[in-house]
Amino acid sequence: MEYLIEQLPSGILVFKITRPDKRNAVNFKVMEGLEEAIERAKLADVQALVITGEGEQAFCSGGDLSVFHALRTEEEAHEMLSRMGEILYNLAVLPKPTVALINGTAVGGGCEIATACDFRIAKIGAKLGFIQGSLAITTGWGGGTLLFERIDAAHALKLLTEASIYRAEQLDHIGMISQVVDEVDITVAERFLEEERSIQSEVLSAYKQIQIRKWQASGLYERMMQEVRQCAVLWAREEHHQAVDVFLNRKK
Repeated sequence: MEYLIEQLPSGILVFKITRPDKRNAVNFKVMEGLEEAIERAKLADVQALVITGEGEQAFCSGGDLSVFHALRTEEEAHEMLSRMGEILYNLAVLPKPTVALINGTAVGGGCEIATACDFRIAKIGAKLGFIQGSLAITTGWGGGTLLFERIDAAHALKLLTEASIYRAEQLDHIGMISQVVDEVDITVAERFLEEERSIQSEVLSAYKQIQIRKWQASGLYERMMQEVRQCAVLWAREEHHQAVDVFLNRKK
């Protein structure tokens, strides 16, 4: 199994990517799991959704390039990118609190998934970065657009354009990380959400709807899809394919 979905007695639904040998990279099966988890999180008995990765090395290393590198044309890329864009939009507007429990490295698309969540709890020393620029593409799942919604614009632009990797403790002061902890497990998320879990789910949803209405008014979905399309254009270019070839060969 590429993922695990578990509902805890506390009312928290946990989605865990279980591909530690692939640094919990996203493939099409993981996409299916995310879609399922988001739908299940809408049920009345779910108080919050927590997303994490298996093991201590990686939260999510982004898209599985050993799979997605086979996508060569703009339309092939767009089919995959837009599906993940839809997933992250639905995650962002889920009417329940969402938490990215960052147990290890979160780079590329992994950072985009984390950004789609309301809160990000990270293990001290965890590495995060929007490294897409080093592969001659932009963020392609809508995460760049979401980042500008989450933190100050100047900080967001800096993180995106320099394509560097940071430690979690370097990012908490700008709002990218909600809490840095020594060790990460689900009890950390339960404690973080302790007060929210004592509130009726209808109240939590009502507050979340305030933010959702703001995003709907500002055309968040359309802006995310424009980002997706721009990435698809860049994806099809030879510069991207060459950069991925270099990256994959370096890992061998």
